[in-house]
Amino acid sequence: MSGVAPRRLHRSWSLRELVTELRRGLTSPAAALERAQARIAETDPELLAWVEHCVEPDMTAASGPLGGVPLGVKDIIDVVGLPTRCGSALRAAAAPATVDATIVGAWRSAGAVPIGKTVTTEFAYFSPGPTRNPAALGHTPGGSSSGSAAAVASGQVPLAIGSQTAGSVTRPASYCGVAALVMSHGRLPVDGVTGLSPSLDSHGVFAASASDLAVAWSALTGAADVGLGGSKRLPRVLVWSAAPLQVVGETMRDGVERATNQLVAAGATVAVFPDEQLVTEATMAHSVVMAYEAARERADELAVASQLSDPLATLLRTGAGISAQDYATARRTVATAARRVAELLEAYDVVLGPAATGPAPLGLDATGDPVLSRAWQALGLPVVTVPGLTDDEGLPLGLQIVGRPEGEDELLEVACWVEPILADRTLELR
Repeated sequence: MSGVAPRRLHRSWSLRELVTELRRGLTSPAAALERAQARIAETDPELLAWVEHCVEPDMTAASGPLGGVPLGVKDIIDVVGLPTRCGSALRAAAAPATVDATIVGAWRSAGAVPIGKTVTTEFAYFSPGPTRNPAALGHTPGGSSSGSAAAVASGQVPLAIGSQTAGSVTRPASYCGVAALVMSHGRLPVDGVTGLSPSLDSHGVFAASASDLAVAWSALTGAADVGLGGSKRLPRVLVWSAAPLQVVGETMRDGVERATNQLVAAGATVAVFPDEQLVTEATMAHSVVMAYEAARERADELAVASQLSDPLATLLRTGAGISAQDYATARRTVATAARRVAELLEAYDVVLGPAATGPAPLGLDATGDPVLSRAWQALGLPVVTVPGLTDDEGLPLGLQIVGRPEGEDELLEVACWVEPILADRTLELR
């Protein structure tokens, strides 16, 4: 413990409250945009969450259920009129996109207004961008969706989108102290998104709270707003410790234990995840699948690997050296794990575990370890990161809650039940 409180720019902007105000005419899309732009002007010279933002964004989509909510978009996702630079010098001269990515079009239809592009690590891999963590400016915000997480955590926007191939949404949400949803793999199309791994790439969205995510999901899909009524029954939870991976720090282990006790006290049915080795095997298989597919998905970049950051060049070169047989073996490992987890989730609603190995590491030269998300991403399952825990210096510690394939409605219902329990008292971790 340093004894010196880290400098912070953390501020929540409730999506649920903003949408209510917009619907009741208590504020306007123009006023919401002005608030976002003012907060960006105030904080982004220090935070550096944005590649660029629009002075006059297209407000024609402001009539959907979100009614003009300002939206940040990760800079691997096409937005008409803005270049998609992917955090790479190779794309520095990219022309503006002429068509929105399908996911951006879906958010526009829901009433969100894209107001600019947020920082990403290079091609959504490990090489960090300039963004700092609003919860502690000297600490990494995580990656690769660093700008989107930081923009929400600092109150610049109430909603931002990202993507996840390993831990690119879950980890930044945990580090920055916000909520995030990783959608089931294939839930919505990924055209217009510069991806790394077709069998792993998934959409993500950040908001201040799980309740806010429920509002966003309802607007995007037409699902009932699960955040209003909470869970229809007490949830059944499997707790995954990730102990075989030997990466979870003491403060996070303590946080998961204390949170588990809180859930039991609140009436949840809780049991220990019975087959952690299987998750560990899927974690290892994910790395093989990701590298193999990335080398082929980003073949043009592999051809000029000397112009890439060292982490990305290493990933692509490693993937190029993986045999088709080893790739097929990794895919079979993932399939076996998927069947077993599906069996477990017939008797339980969710798996709960640490979203990151601990609080955000000090320094901006790395984005942290995504290892705790790899297995669940390989299985294509939806995940919600729930904020609320902190370490003894006040740094956020997120929990991840994993649901059934395409079970986002039920998953968000559980997350909205869990969230106020975690926030009921501050955990003093020692």
